[in-house]
Amino acid sequence: MDAPSLLAPLVEAPGESALIFDVDGVLAPIVARPELAAVPEGTRAELRRLVGRYRLVACVSGRAGENARAVVGVEGIEYVGNHGLELDPHATQMASVVAAFRERVSRPVEDKVLSLSYHYRGAPDERAAVSELQAVAEEARRAGLVPRWGRKVLEIRPPVAADKGTAVRALVERAEATRALYAGDDATDLDAFTGLADASLEHVVLIAVASEEGPTELRRAADHVVESPLEIVELLRLL
Repeated sequence: MDAPSLLAPLVEAPGESALIFDVDGVLAPIVARPELAAVPEGTRAELRRLVGRYRLVACVSGRAGENARAVVGVEGIEYVGNHGLELDPHATQMASVVAAFRERVSRPVEDKVLSLSYHYRGAPDERAAVSELQAVAEEARRAGLVPRWGRKVLEIRPPVAADKGTAVRALVERAEATRALYAGDDATDLDAFTGLADASLEHVVLIAVASEEGPTELRRAADHVVESPLEIVELLRLL
């Protein structure tokens, strides 16, 4: 099915529809240093328009929620960070365990309080970097934490039943939306795909932003595939 046909049920009922996006690799192009990521102004303009039209526009990001808000830079969007951990009170109770692990592992890290991200994009020897991070992942397991690999990153998180799937379901239920779209580019977005597919909604659209680094399962599970954040803007214009 082509994109306009897939999106038509959302366009016809914006007051019943939720639009939910990952940030990096979807709204913001991937860059070598995560702190330099930004959403292009053209994308922001479309998001501002959609905020005024749809029941819910939200971002569920691996970044901390406030960091995602700064990167996207659009008011009226609901931001959930840490792959959905920020909605789970059990995760906040384990922040001290995450902090202790951060102090124990002497490596540059993106500290998101509830989780940690060890990036290796741009490392002089990515194979060696992955080998070193595999040791970090094993140490995390011994500490009772959960390692998870993404696009050039190792995430360390607490062992709680919260992910992007639980986050998107909570957002949709809270908004009382009956239709929803989700767009993502990485392994954690498969959780969001499953979460919406299992939510018994009237209409769901799953968008994959494909890349050589992303999982092939995401492409297979998607209703529609685009090749870059630039193509996401084209979809936003259809909404």
